[in-house]
This record gives sequence, structure tokens and C-alpha cells, in this order.
Amino acid sequence: MINFNTINYNSPSALRTFLEKEGLGMRKKFGQNFLINPVIRQALFHALGCSAEDEVWEIGPGLGAMTAILLENKLSVRAFEVDTGFVRVLKKIFADEKNFSLVEGDVMKTWNAQKPAQFLFGNLPYNVAAALLADLIENRCLFTRIVVTVQKEVALRMAASAGSPEYSSFSVLCASVYTVKPLMVIRPSSFYPQPNVDSMGVLLEKKSSGTQIPAIFFRLVRAMFSSRRKTIKNNLTVFLSSIFGNLQDICPSLLSENGLTGNERAEDLNFESFLSLAKSVENMRK
Repeated sequence: MINFNTINYNSPSALRTFLEKEGLGMRKKFGQNFLINPVIRQALFHALGCSAEDEVWEIGPGLGAMTAILLENKLSVRAFEVDTGFVRVLKKIFADEKNFSLVEGDVMKTWNAQKPAQFLFGNLPYNVAAALLADLIENRCLFTRIVVTVQKEVALRMAASAGSPEYSSFSVLCASVYTVKPLMVIRPSSFYPQPNVDSMGVLLEKKSSGTQIPAIFFRLVRAMFSSRRKTIKNNLTVFLSSIFGNLQDICPSLLSENGLTGNERAEDLNFESFLSLAKSVENMRK
């Protein structure tokens, strides 16, 4: 019988032996890397700020190193795992844990059928991290607090402010509902197998303002960043034409209404500017 107390989550050799015994391999297409540094695992958990009996979604539990911490602290865990081999082993490891449930399959296809939780936690697979977080935000599946590990470059984009090189539509998307705080850089040596890049722990806390996001907001932001070298006037004209047709006078009046000259570029506008533009467009549609 196996459980999380019988697995040495801190030792690459022990994990390798366990994987071989269970007939498992690390599949590159799933972006699998185990976080073997116990100090960092604990730091990430403490940043989550949970209390006993809180509900947590965990993405990509792997063999359950971080799952074990959650369960030891009496949290209710719903884990999402795509690898069928890991699913089989997770069912063994946590068979006696009444506060553990497992959702099998691609999280991008399964999350929307699940009851939302208050917290999101996980060592996110590199290949889906940004797409998953964007999908959750756009579909209004929001959490009080999120603590995840992602590639460092993704974390920097999440936390970037207007005018910085990392600023993107993803930055605006995250800022629309969360305050983003980088926690720590995580070196490749903290993982098994070691990735080729640095990772970063990130904390996202839901904003309490209750700002209403117009339905057009996300489409507008993506359109404005679609051609970064062009001015917002050019990108906005194309976007408005796709909605209203060739009404030549809309763009100048819309820009003026929002205190913009049109010569700015998307990376110059902060979240509030995009929100104001989106509200103006939404009012025009109505």
C-alpha cells in the first residue's frame, strides 16, 4: 500500500525509483516537473492563506507533493490531472482521504463542469499556464486567492505594468480582476526533472472593488495588442469597423471622449484606460 507518507517528494532518485516501479514516465507534452524543494512548497502554501475546511482547486498534482500539504492542513482538495498514469497512482496515494477528489482529463476541457472553489493552487504545467488562467478569467471563474508556479517570463507578463517591455494583453487581463504579486524566483534545481528556464511563484488576490467589466472588454484588449507597432488609432479603427462597419467619425470621437490622442500604442495604456474605452464602445453598441 502506498500513501503520501511513504513517498520521498524531496529526492529525485527516490521519485525516479517510484516512477519506474509504477511504470510511469515524465511526458514532455504535459510539461511535467515535480517541485522537490520542501521549503518552497511550504512558502507557496503559506502564501495561499487558507484555513481548515477551505476548498482548493489544484492543477497538475503530479504525484501529490503539494496535495499532501493541503490535505495535512485539513483543506478540501479538488485536483485536476491529465496524465492517466498519474491519475491511477493518485487514486492509490489518496485513497483514504475523504477531502480529496480527482478530476481526470485536460483541465482546459473539464474545469467548467466543476463547482468553483475559493482558492486555486498548483505547479502549473508550462504549456497551459497562461491559456488556463486567461480562460478562467474571461469566463468569470474567479478565486479569492491564487498561488501558482509558472515560467518566470509568464509571471513577469502577469505582473507587468503599462510601459514595461513585458506588458501585454495578458497583463491587462490579469489586472482586470486581480492584484498580481511575484513571490519568489524558483531555480531549475528545485525541480525534477530540471526545466531549462527559471520559474516563479505568483500570488493573485481578487480585487474587492467589484468593477463591472463590459462584455466587449476582452475582445477590445486583444484587438489593441494584435499589432503592437501600430498606434491605438489604427488598431481601434479596425476593431470598430468589425462591429459598426465603416463609420469614419466613430474612432476620433471615441478617443477624444477617453482623453487619448490616438498616437499612443497599446503598451502605453493601463487597465483603467482599456476599461474606459470598452465602456464607451459598449455604450455605442447599446
